[in-house]
Amino acid sequence: MIVTSALRLAAAGSAAMLLVLSAPVTGAATPSRPPAAAPLLATGSATEPTPPARRFVDPARLDRPGTQVQPLAGAPAVPSPSALSWVVADADTGEVLAARAAHRKLPPASTLKTLFALTALPQHEASERHTVADEELTGIGEGSSLVGVKEGYTYRVSDLWNGVFLSSGNDAVHVLASMSGGWESMARQMQEKARSLGALDTHVVSPDGYDASGQVSSAYDLAVFGRAGVRDPEFIRYCSTAYADFPAGSWSYGIANTNRLLTGADGVGRYPGLIGVKNGYTSNAGNTLVAAARRGDRTLVVSVMNPQSGGGLAVYEEARELLDWGFEAAGRVRPVGSLLPPTSPEGRAETKEAGAADARAVSVRGGAGAPAAGPARAGAIAETGGPSVALPLSLVGSACAAALVLWAWRRRVPRP
Repeated sequence: MIVTSALRLAAAGSAAMLLVLSAPVTGAATPSRPPAAAPLLATGSATEPTPPARRFVDPARLDRPGTQVQPLAGAPAVPSPSALSWVVADADTGEVLAARAAHRKLPPASTLKTLFALTALPQHEASERHTVADEELTGIGEGSSLVGVKEGYTYRVSDLWNGVFLSSGNDAVHVLASMSGGWESMARQMQEKARSLGALDTHVVSPDGYDASGQVSSAYDLAVFGRAGVRDPEFIRYCSTAYADFPAGSWSYGIANTNRLLTGADGVGRYPGLIGVKNGYTSNAGNTLVAAARRGDRTLVVSVMNPQSGGGLAVYEEARELLDWGFEAAGRVRPVGSLLPPTSPEGRAETKEAGAADARAVSVRGGAGAPAAGPARAGAIAETGGPSVALPLSLVGSACAAALVLWAWRRRVPRP
């Protein structure tokens, strides 16, 4: 009777275990399904949409010495600017068409104001009015370019931005920085903005671009800033303005953009379709320029740092050559790099095919921070998607084996 009871208990336990294993688990989380309140796929879509085709580019190529270009049949010969560093890129796709010493760290001069604008523009409405205090004009570097901001005068924010973009006014930068947290805070904000855009060569010390120990950027980073700027209508409105009136109390005076490709000043011909962006100069940095132009449905951005020959206006002519080449080379060169940050959805799509597949899988499973869906990780998810059957089945088997052993032992023991 004892043996029979043991067998019955083992059988009952086995049946209970099997019933538990076959029942659905109602409280278990499903790692591969996003919350119902925030679906990542369109309603009714059973699979992830097919992403647009992307061309793989090797980011390490831009670290190589010499001019980097991958011409196809019929491609025009790439120019040979005298600049220490330069980049030509498609502003829409972010593809770098050609470059030389793209990541060489050099002083940027006032082209750093592009990063200042990307950081500070969203913080104030153009119509906001501000009365300048004396302390906001302290600390301006000797020999700085100025638009003429005066203590006690009231300016619209749009006036101050005209002073930044047209006259490269360091006085306007100081006031806007003061309005946006202060000089030191603005330097930190700009540094964070640069990193968020994938611009890792830039170190900000003086937000106006004035020469400062340790302050550097690169042609790559300046092209990144230029591309980000021309995707912002407010940024474009200021950087493409050739002439404006600047207030001076009860009257105003005219100011002109110092970008000669935009105004045609000093014998430099205007560039057709030029959007603008920003030029700069210091004795330490030499001449620097970020320029963008549109032709048809194509927009290019170029950055040129410190031409070594041709005088002070060479930076504009070298930028012109690069823009002309970029438009002519459309569809006739393979990209040699990308301006897209690798941490952005766009940037991930430009990486190797496996990396892009992982990024898409992360997106489907619930966004950034989810583990990559490589083969090993996919197997791990399958293993943790429900209760494991191995342990319960082993327990059932052990119970049955114990019952059989007990039965055999009872048969061998002589009855009294």
